[in-house]
Amino acid sequence: MDIRGASALVTGGASGLGLATARRLAAAGAAVTIIDLPNSAGPERAAELGGAFAAADVTSPEQVAAAVQTAAASGPLRVVVNCAGIAPPAKVLDREGAPSPLDAFERIIRVNLIGTYNVISQAAAVMSRTEPDAGSGDRGVIVSTASVAAFDGQIGQPAYSASKGGVHAMTLPIARELARYRIRVLTIAPGIMETPMLAGLPQAAQDSLGEQVPYPARLGRPDEYAQLVMSIVENGYLNGETIRLDGAIRMAPR
Repeated sequence: MDIRGASALVTGGASGLGLATARRLAAAGAAVTIIDLPNSAGPERAAELGGAFAAADVTSPEQVAAAVQTAAASGPLRVVVNCAGIAPPAKVLDREGAPSPLDAFERIIRVNLIGTYNVISQAAAVMSRTEPDAGSGDRGVIVSTASVAAFDGQIGQPAYSASKGGVHAMTLPIARELARYRIRVLTIAPGIMETPMLAGLPQAAQDSLGEQVPYPARLGRPDEYAQLVMSIVENGYLNGETIRLDGAIRMAPR
């Protein structure tokens, strides 16, 4: 699919995986709209790319719908990438053996799973009315972000694993539904990546995490995620799948 002159929407695009993806898409000729929170570096990053910034909470249908319209104003909406997410640890029981607050579990599900679904639904409504790409026949492609925690969840990750497992689980049924509109739907499940979530750890801790990866024994790089997004965009036979990007790691219980 040729995305030159088309528009692309990236949630969580102000940093980490989202920013790397936004940069790759812009370099390929797409007009990129970044969705992120109002207090993020989104306006600056969008200006660097010659794109647009839409301040939005991914769990808000109204805010996301407005952001999708912002993206569609720049050209036919061809690419949507869901990178927005949170990963606070939350065990089932606290240190005293009492149930952890339910609202902590609900918040992670709401942002990571419901937020992803919200963006998919709002974007698909616009993408389904877009003229197909002349070369490929595709109207567009939607890429979401799960995690290896969807399959190898660790202690302290029940909410995060459930949210990312949900993203993985809904990929195929949504791909099947949107096939009639010529929209492809895929998910990437990254392993341990160099993102702002890990940047605050001491270098020794980051090196230790990287050494757990079979090969290459290091943290994944945001641009490697972005490179996979571009491969998905370009390969029209990829659809309905979750692709692990993890150096063959299988996470230990803790």
